[in-house]
Amino acid sequence: MFSGWGRDVVSTSGRFSHAFKYFVAFAFCVVGTRDASAHVKWFCAYDVAGQPRGLENVLCQDFELLLGTALLWFFAGCLVERTAVGEAMTRALNRATCGLRLRTEGMIRAACGFFFISIWAAGGILLTPELKTTSPLAGLLQFAIAAGMLSRRALPLSAAGIVVLFGIAVRDYGAFHLADYPIFLGIAAYLALVGLREKELFGIPPLDIARYATAVTLMWASVEKWAYPEWSFPLFIGHPGLSLGFDSEFYMRAAGMVEFTLAFALIWTPLVRRCAAAVLAGMFISACFEFGKLDTIGHSMIIALLFAIVCDNRPVESDRRRPWLAPVGLSAALTVTLLAYYVGHAAIFGTSIL
Repeated sequence: MFSGWGRDVVSTSGRFSHAFKYFVAFAFCVVGTRDASAHVKWFCAYDVAGQPRGLENVLCQDFELLLGTALLWFFAGCLVERTAVGEAMTRALNRATCGLRLRTEGMIRAACGFFFISIWAAGGILLTPELKTTSPLAGLLQFAIAAGMLSRRALPLSAAGIVVLFGIAVRDYGAFHLADYPIFLGIAAYLALVGLREKELFGIPPLDIARYATAVTLMWASVEKWAYPEWSFPLFIGHPGLSLGFDSEFYMRAAGMVEFTLAFALIWTPLVRRCAAAVLAGMFISACFEFGKLDTIGHSMIIALLFAIVCDNRPVESDRRRPWLAPVGLSAALTVTLLAYYVGHAAIFGTSIL
């Protein structure tokens, strides 16, 4: 009897230790992930048309346990938001961000100006470092977009310039590659609406449009970490501390789950999305220190948008998103994004889904 009890204790202890590993790994990746924030296409060789890891290999046991951990964290955050602790956190955030909130538009315009003048000065870049171009039109547009940030009246023209650059990139690199960057269209919409002094587009405020575009961008990018983890492996050779001591394969699965969860949180309830934006901003800023000038320029606009989300204290009068809906929403978003990525890739490049 006692030996059987002992085996049960050992088995239970083993399962607890295994589950605790994922809990700790998820927490460490939240506070320490920098590769999740550094865009791997800017630093390593890649092949967008190559065969991704099959879904049967992506949806392994580690993936399921990491998802369970993510659902637990996300659900807990939603529960805390509705408590006195959540209200205190909201008040503290409001006080801390009051000064910056009044300058949100200026911050975003300054970041856009810095970004476009930087890629114009670098030369040969279309929108992001891996999108190369020899067209002189690109440089002229980038300079004009940056100059347009100096006047609110010129913002719609700058927005149009961003859309033109995005269209050229789609023509040269394909729609699937540019699915990495819907954030540029979100920024263009924000600038156009602000410049035209429009408060909403189809009932959606300008900052919310940019926020949704940011969320979709990061959710899509996280799937790439599961589909092509090998792209990031050279980074671990040059920056061995990135993996936090975890196996590279496991770390990429965990980093992707962290990024997807935080990205989805950007479209959720006010405190949850503000906290997620703060964590993401910290991850992107730490990546700038690790990867230098290129990463700083490339992520300057997204960092500014994340700070704008952190500062956004607009009240929500009737939010029907109950905490129990959080795991359902996250699971549904993950399913849709995975299927869209793999089915889209198979349709365009003829690769296998499984």
